This record gives sequence, structure tokens and C-alpha cells, in this order.
Amino acid sequence: MIDRTHTTNYFDTFIEVAEDSSATHGVIPKPKGDEQTIAEMQFEMVSKKPYAYTSDDVLFEVFVKRNDISESEQKAARVTFFSKGQACFRASPLPKKYGFGVHANKEGKIALYEVNSEAYEKLVNDSHIKKLKAMRTSKK
Repeated sequence: MIDRTHTTNYFDTFIEVAEDSSATHGVIPKPKGDEQTIAEMQFEMVSKKPYAYTSDDVLFEVFVKRNDISESEQKAARVTFFSKGQACFRASPLPKKYGFGVHANKEGKIALYEVNSEAYEKLVNDSHIKKLKAMRTSKK
């Protein structure tokens, strides 16, 4: 039996805001009730430390927080988590709903860029990086 590790990481790639997003600027995600939302946790991690984490790091950390996984269980949990495919940042609410593009540098570390900002447009027009659209919220 072959163990396979999946990844959500991109390299030299910019995930643009979804085609059907109504966001005209970046909106900071707010909590719903007493618990942080996935969007809020992702935003907090990436906005506070741009280019410090890979997509895998962020998605797994959110999984850890939401499932209250202890530090001693995290190594095994990460192997299990990535033993099957996970939705990548193209499916994140940040580029789908909240108006943030996600740039992955050559090391796969990510940062957020507000739609309609000068920095966002610079990445959209950079011919040296791959561009992908975030997944649509609704079907065509």
C-alpha cells in the first residue's frame, strides 16, 4: 500500500476573486455567534503574517482549531488530514466572498491582496505568475 500526501499549495500563482463575487473591496470577516468562522481564522493568520504560511499550513491550522486537536496529536492528524485531497484556497471564502486575492510566492507562502487595490492589479497584470480564479459561489 502506498501512502500519498496531498497538498493545496500553489507556487508563483495568484488566485483572483471569484467571477461572481460582489465584493468591490476587501471586507474583514466577522464572527458569527461565539465562534470564529473559517474565513475569520484564515484572514487572521494570513493578514497578520503575510508570506509566513503555505496554504497547507493555514488550512491545517484552521482544522486544528475547529477540532480542538492537542499539540501532541497534531503530527499524526496532519498526516491523516493530507492523506486525502482537501479543498484549496480557490474554495476559501476570502477570494469567493470577502474580496481578497491570494498570492503564493515561489516558496508557496501566501499573502492576501484586496480586490481593486493597486497591488492586486499589479499581480493580475504580472505575466510571470500563473492566475486562477477562485471558485464561483453559484453554478452558471
